[in-house]
Amino acid sequence: MSGQVRIGDGRVRLPRAICDRYFAGASSAALLERDGEVYLVPLAGPSAGGLLLKQTNAQGDRVLLAPDFLAERGLGQFVAERTFDVRWVDEAGALLIEGLGSSPTG
Repeated sequence: MSGQVRIGDGRVRLPRAICDRYFAGASSAALLERDGEVYLVPLAGPSAGGLLLKQTNAQGDRVLLAPDFLAERGLGQFVAERTFDVRWVDEAGALLIEGLGSSPTG
């Protein structure tokens, strides 16, 4: 499954369909850049750490606040949201946010 997320103003906004499929048991997540690509990794359990995934509306959409990480990529506070394609990468156990990293294609 692929989909889209909205990123800007230091936030990653995830639609419910993506959350239900890939982040169902996760209360937090980590943003990681590896080999020039950015991944959103679901984390579960009370000692998992990471950034809190907050529910933002009755539909079940969620938001992750990561102003420092996103500011380094030009999407910090006061920057308008942009839409990014995402896809699940089994080998990484994470959601790849296409075009957010520093790879030559992104």
